[in-house]
Amino acid sequence: MLIDVTKCTEECTGCSDACAKENNIPQIEDKDRQIQYIRKLKIEDKAGKKPPISLPVLCNHCEHPPCEHVCPTSATFIRKDGLVLVDKHRCIGCRYCMIACPYKARSLVYQENETPVAELNGETPIRAAGVVEKCSFCVHLIDKGELPACVQSCNQSHGGAMMFGDLNDPNSEIAKKVAEVKSLTLRADLGLKPHVHYQGL
Repeated sequence: MLIDVTKCTEECTGCSDACAKENNIPQIEDKDRQIQYIRKLKIEDKAGKKPPISLPVLCNHCEHPPCEHVCPTSATFIRKDGLVLVDKHRCIGCRYCMIACPYKARSLVYQENETPVAELNGETPIRAAGVVEKCSFCVHLIDKGELPACVQSCNQSHGGAMMFGDLNDPNSEIAKKVAEVKSLTLRADLGLKPHVHYQGL
């Protein structure tokens, strides 16, 4: 994934709204117990010379994910295409992965989803309480040849800040964009090789 923060605005919640709808993420009033696949951070220049940056942060689907290494049940695993996923049937909710993730990209499901069935997306499962969840890049959509919900929403009716594709394919649009314009990854110093790149930082 590639995110151009120069096209992302603080007031826009298109990516997180689309994500919540697609993945049946319930709205929880208690902020400490909210499930977030995407959270937006406001980054301010302490010197005041640059305008604030709106930074969407999500699972970076690292090549060397610390969450996978600490999982005692192998509930967190890396798919052949590089996606880091959670097997909800194996997760025991120990939260070791939440502690290990440097991006704070995981959430524990504290309570059952009470959203009326008619309002739920039948394409994605409802998570049970006691399971840790995170962004899957909408794997159910990718497997059908579609883009993740956040990318679709951002490109259709918002700023067009998000791009998704195969970074290993030099002919892909995303690989060309990364080659043309300098991009950074968050916490590159940790050597995790995250697969979410940012431009405009």
